Amino acid sequence: MLLRMGEFFSTILSLFLKNLVALQRTALMDTIYDAKFLVVDDNAELLALLCEQLRGAGYGHIRTAQSCTAARACFAAEQPELMILDINLPDGDGFSLFRALRAKADVPALFLSARDADADRLFGLGLGADDYLTKPFLMQELLLRVQHILQRAYRAELSRTKPAPLQLGERCVDLNDAIVTLPEGKTLALTATELALLRKLAENRGHIVTYDALCAAVWGADYYGYENSLGVHIRHLREKLEAEPGAPQFLRTVRGIGYKLTKGEEA
Repeated sequence: MLLRMGEFFSTILSLFLKNLVALQRTALMDTIYDAKFLVVDDNAELLALLCEQLRGAGYGHIRTAQSCTAARACFAAEQPELMILDINLPDGDGFSLFRALRAKADVPALFLSARDADADRLFGLGLGADDYLTKPFLMQELLLRVQHILQRAYRAELSRTKPAPLQLGERCVDLNDAIVTLPEGKTLALTATELALLRKLAENRGHIVTYDALCAAVWGADYYGYENSLGVHIRHLREKLEAEPGAPQFLRTVRGIGYKLTKGEEA
């Protein structure tokens, strides 16, 4: 009898401590961009590219590992809010690693794999992973999936510290959920790149943001070659933010310098 009671209280204490750690972790997350990542892949080039794209989208807390052993050490040093795990690793596999780490904490995970068989995808999802992406993949798709996982997994916690909506005339932008609400109630989703651009502009609302600063915010320090894409993304962003994209009221061009998101009194 005493043994059973001891096991019962031990289980209760374990659950309490696990929930306490989760609360302490998410208490530091004002937005999904405060999330800590653990990215595991044995391909050094892909790992570097993943980090570059995540940082360019606004995520600044990223730990990386190229093996199961290194991943366990990273996890022990700092518990992440999201894991991105490759399946094929030099000292094991992502499925086994996921099970081992999930036994320690209920952290969302996205699997990456060159295996495109339905059986592997279903197996990974059956283990409890939140998503599964087959290589090769579009980086924009990865960023959107990451965004959706974080929003879904931490919605309750983030709602307590949700940033104020960005009001642009009759259109309202939720920078946390990347949604633009039109006057009639219809909603438009922002892409990861559009969201990163708008966040940078909103942080400096009323001030000019240079072309270089915007490129760095989206694509990281090594943005060479992306400059020509900036104008295209700005045009797409205007189509969602402005009633008349051809004559923008809020997202204005400062010729030869950059762009500016005007304040209400300037519009």
